[in-house]
Amino acid sequence: MTTPIVFLVDNGSLRPQATIGLRCLAEGLAGRTGLRVEAVSLLHSHKIAADKLNGVPATIVKRRLRECLAAGHHEFVCLPLFLGPSLAIADYLPQVVDEFSGEYPELKVRIASVLAGEDFDAPDPRLAQMLADQVRALQPSPGMKVALVDHGTPIIEVNRVRNAVARQLSSELDLPLVLPCSMERREGGAYAFNDPLLEKLGSVEDFAGGRLILAMFFLLPGRHAGEGGDVAEICEGLIAEGTFGQIQNTPLLGEHPMLLEILEDRLREVISRKI
Repeated sequence: MTTPIVFLVDNGSLRPQATIGLRCLAEGLAGRTGLRVEAVSLLHSHKIAADKLNGVPATIVKRRLRECLAAGHHEFVCLPLFLGPSLAIADYLPQVVDEFSGEYPELKVRIASVLAGEDFDAPDPRLAQMLADQVRALQPSPGMKVALVDHGTPIIEVNRVRNAVARQLSSELDLPLVLPCSMERREGGAYAFNDPLLEKLGSVEDFAGGRLILAMFFLLPGRHAGEGGDVAEICEGLIAEGTFGQIQNTPLLGEHPMLLEILEDRLREVISRKI
């Protein structure tokens, strides 16, 4: 059997730090598995100037897939660097594969499971363990509050993953509550499952005041979770309005060494499946 080329796939960002982080993970995963692992985004990253990426341009799935096919490669694994089943992985990536399959009948692409795994109400417990490690590193204190923040989503299954990880994290930390919240959400009652918003935590009964540790349910730095990003800006606003006396954010999950362990498991699972 031909050894597949592995694409470690993120959504893509215009921030160089996101691509650099993705490349570090791809390199680490290649070292663990002995496989050819490439950092490839779904969208956006190819617009970053190469001089901001150590002279090596970023690439996206459509472009890289075509290049590899032209070079005679036909078997690939797409390994999603996604916490839950976002539309980008559930819809867009399969559409891209179908589009190329019509042109290249010999193409074989396997798409691995997301980091949460297949059970969105009982996601991989290592995600909560990673967050717990990061919260503990901030030296929790009596009376502190802990919230878990994600981007927000139009997909209820992605939200179920976040809420389940928040429950797991509360158990890991032996806390009565880790409050799940969203950085943003679409307008309308159909997306109210994202509530509360991070900026509205002051309206949650008995939650405001004192010290808040914010568990960041994000993987790589970008315009939302990176330095000076949207989450940081919202936190500054919460401090300024007196909702909390102190807010400390955990590092991003991409910085935790256990992430490579989960990625390796997802990769080996999909490779063991027959096409």
